[in-house]
Amino acid sequence: MTSRTDLPLPLPPRGPRHWPAWLGVGLAVLLARLPWPLQRRLGAAFGALALRLARARRAAARANLALCLPELDADAREALLRANFRDTGIGLCEFARAWWGEIAPLRARTRIEGLEVLQRLQAQGRGVLLVSGHFTTLELCGRLLCDHVPVAGMYRPHRSPVLEWAVLRGRLRYASAMFSNRDTRGALRHLKQGGILWYAPDQDMRGKDTVFAPFFGVPAATITATHQFARLTGCAVVPFFHRRETGADGRDLYLLRIGEPLAPFPTADAVADSTAVNAAIEAMVRQAPSQYLWLHRRFKRQPPGSPPRY
Repeated sequence: MTSRTDLPLPLPPRGPRHWPAWLGVGLAVLLARLPWPLQRRLGAAFGALALRLARARRAAARANLALCLPELDADAREALLRANFRDTGIGLCEFARAWWGEIAPLRARTRIEGLEVLQRLQAQGRGVLLVSGHFTTLELCGRLLCDHVPVAGMYRPHRSPVLEWAVLRGRLRYASAMFSNRDTRGALRHLKQGGILWYAPDQDMRGKDTVFAPFFGVPAATITATHQFARLTGCAVVPFFHRRETGADGRDLYLLRIGEPLAPFPTADAVADSTAVNAAIEAMVRQAPSQYLWLHRRFKRQPPGSPPRY
């Protein structure tokens, strides 16, 4: 099977205009190698600072929480907003640790449920589209899952060639392959050959084939790729939930939960399938609302005649 891991990464650019990016990568690598308790405190502090300074993102997150969780009163939503920025800051440290650090101390603090689902589908030779949402723990928990089954991923290339090289090199330490969102053929081939592919379809992908499907009861422009991947390859679409918990000893635990394949899926209706995928991700969010990427303007595009959401 041809994959990104079979191909040498091109040498990264090193000219003076790329030095600031290299400095940022170097600092992130150093951060990734600090003891986790210190990393966690730094991440929480960064999240608190971002809450004060990132006004546009704060406004987007506040609007999303009001749209999606109207059952909470204003004080509860503000508390969730603060927790979300804290967890986002911690999540940045988890990203860095997954890419460039060691996770051996965290393996013993990990619980995986439903691994037998993937093993059963692998034994059948069936491809798996592992559907998740943009949670702050996605990169670290993806790496932890790769300890048990070979998982490839799809990603959106970075504009900075330095970040593109550094992040891709970090991910290929554990992922079986990485496919750019422009490499649809490679991803389809991987699924047809029985591979497992991680995919998060919960963002508004401009320029892609989308339909409006409800997410927390609000129309959301939803990419139809999950429906198309399943229709073209016969793969199983399997929900993958992950979160950070606090153990009885006060230390972090990581929960990874593999669900049963969505069924019936795919159907002939892309809107119905996209609605089913959004419902699965919504259920995940309700289990760990502070760890979801509320900073993304999920409802920026709306059906004609709808009021603006931001």
